[in-house]
Amino acid sequence: MRTIFPRKEFALAVACAMALGVFSETVFAQARDINEHALALDSRGAPVMSGTGLCVHTGFGPAPQWTRGCHAEIPLPLAVAAPAPEPVVVAAAAPLAVYEKVAFDANVMFDSGKSALRPAGRDTLDQFVAKIHGLDTRSIVAIGYADRMGTQDSNQALSERRVDVVKSYLVDKGIKAERVEASGRGETAPTTATGECKDANNAKNVACMQPDRHVFIEISGTRIAK
Repeated sequence: MRTIFPRKEFALAVACAMALGVFSETVFAQARDINEHALALDSRGAPVMSGTGLCVHTGFGPAPQWTRGCHAEIPLPLAVAAPAPEPVVVAAAAPLAVYEKVAFDANVMFDSGKSALRPAGRDTLDQFVAKIHGLDTRSIVAIGYADRMGTQDSNQALSERRVDVVKSYLVDKGIKAERVEASGRGETAPTTATGECKDANNAKNVACMQPDRHVFIEISGTRIAK
């Protein structure tokens, strides 16, 4: 049994079949591209536009994220540079301390037959204490002396009293007593020569022997170089 279409309906059916043939071939040819297969394309591969200027979608697959001429391009995110690490500040190493060896001495003079400190003697000791400040030392050596006038025993005792006075003064200035090695030598080690000071025990002879009446102190050690 044949189906007979009126002439007008037959022409419409033929036109639809031809249109579907064109669109089907183009759509399936572009289906390989995931970003294009949802748009209807003509035989030249260009998107088919509606009368209002919109792209025609085929209905196959999801709409693409972008298609030139039909959808706005999605800009790529801008690369944000990682912040530069803060510089690490390394403290400069402290310079090594440089030590130097030093030695100081002083000579404290006394009056004839006396063991009391004179003003000049105190000044000498004050200067000595100032010089040895901050000195890493072993000990301070203090030796007392006497001239040749008088007996040997009395001169020995006098030299010991003189050195004890000097030691006490140093201790009063802050020096530990155990650091001061004190001793007396009497008249056994005079500064003047044996042939000197031959006069009798008068003012001239007393003045001549002045260098023999003293306490000698000395110290050596190390400290940071200035």
